[in-house]
Amino acid sequence: MDEQTLDHVPAMEACSWLRPHLGTTTGGGRAPREHVSALRHVARTLDADPRWRSWWQQTGLSACELGIVAEGRLDHLRPSADIRRLDDCLWANFTCALPDGTPPAAATRAATEEVRAMFEVIRQALTLTALPPTPQVPSLPTDAPEVPVTAKRLPPAAHEREQRGYLTLTEIQEFFS
Repeated sequence: MDEQTLDHVPAMEACSWLRPHLGTTTGGGRAPREHVSALRHVARTLDADPRWRSWWQQTGLSACELGIVAEGRLDHLRPSADIRRLDDCLWANFTCALPDGTPPAAATRAATEEVRAMFEVIRQALTLTALPPTPQVPSLPTDAPEVPVTAKRLPPAAHEREQRGYLTLTEIQEFFS
């Protein structure tokens, strides 16, 4: 099993309201670094935007721990979300589709759409006002540092009639533990 560390940067977390934790399922290949980098890039752009910070402050929560597991096309048949309030933080874990070999500009667009869709689910769950406009997300730098991610293989489908091909909510929670 290919396993790496979570995306934690303590100094950045101290002043951030949005803390992305990134992961991916692997089907025997490498983790999709471009898409994961784009997801983190979008999350950091939203975290730095004053309109999004102001929107988040209406929750009364200090932070959003956003776990994102990017899954392959067959794994994404049933995307899932798990949203919980723990103390003064919101823990929101999502699966998202993993695009096939897209160029960096397209990866950033796809990641922007995915992250915004996640926040729409969060908005509805917390009955918040409409999302602020998405700020201009700069293109992903070509020299962006490699993003540490948690990469795990899908569990084998033992004695199931039909192969699942997706993660359950329990598996998503265990993914980041």
